Amino acid sequence: MVLTACDKANVKALWGKVCGHLEDYGAEVLERMFISYPQTKVYFPHFDLHHGSAQIRVHGKKVMAALGDAVSHIDDIASAFSKLSDLHAQNLRVDPVNFKLLSHCFLVVMAIHCHASLTPEVHISLDKFMAVVSSVLISKYR
Repeated sequence: MVLTACDKANVKALWGKVCGHLEDYGAEVLERMFISYPQTKVYFPHFDLHHGSAQIRVHGKKVMAALGDAVSHIDDIASAFSKLSDLHAQNLRVDPVNFKLLSHCFLVVMAIHCHASLTPEVHISLDKFMAVVSSVLISKYR
């Protein structure tokens, strides 16, 4: 998947509206994923998975900060995510399908909170961006 200059501009513009809400949106993304796809809970046996959990908020903020790093390095996400890809593939052994599930939940949260900015064109750009992020994260599984 190749991000066009327009896609990159769309993602960066939307991220400008998101970056002040990393913890809140991140927690919402994870909670939505755990409720919608309960099989994803298996990677968090030591977490309190209840609504508003401090552990979910902290991890959600980490996930969103990593996405922010991908936005900052949108021209070279593979290099920016190399260590994160290694961690998920070799240490955590996260099922690669979970990145798609997380992407879907992220898009839903963006639609809820940034609905005015999430035009069809921006939605496509964000979906492509998340597909690139997912692809990079699973690249070390091969």
